[in-house]
Amino acid sequence: MSATDESAHRVGDTPLYRIAAACYVGQIALLFAWLIWLSPPPPESRSLMLVIFLLPLLLGLRGLLHRRRYTLQWTGMLILAYFVHGMLAATGGFPERWLGSAELVLTLGYFGAAMLVLRRGKQRHKAEKQTLGTD
Repeated sequence: MSATDESAHRVGDTPLYRIAAACYVGQIALLFAWLIWLSPPPPESRSLMLVIFLLPLLLGLRGLLHRRRYTLQWTGMLILAYFVHGMLAATGGFPERWLGSAELVLTLGYFGAAMLVLRRGKQRHKAEKQTLGTD
């Protein structure tokens, strides 16, 4: 639980960051499993659906794993689209209902944890600036 390696461009390796990262990776795994074998679309559109749903998440994965602050910010906004998808799926039929509910839990977990990580980092940097400015 080291927040000392936090900087203006990177967030610290805290439990909240780990929760956010786990939710993000879980979201990728859920969507992959959903589209491949849990409730797959018709075979002719499966590849397109994989690209549409997974490519945006995969684009942010490297930055997230490197704890880049900017990546947490934009993926926090990106995950809201998956929240809407989860809401629509949770109100659907049987297989999609529980998958959509799982997606909602993961998106809310990621969004909440990522925003708290970013907020605490911002507060810490403000406090450090004020401390350095008064010396």
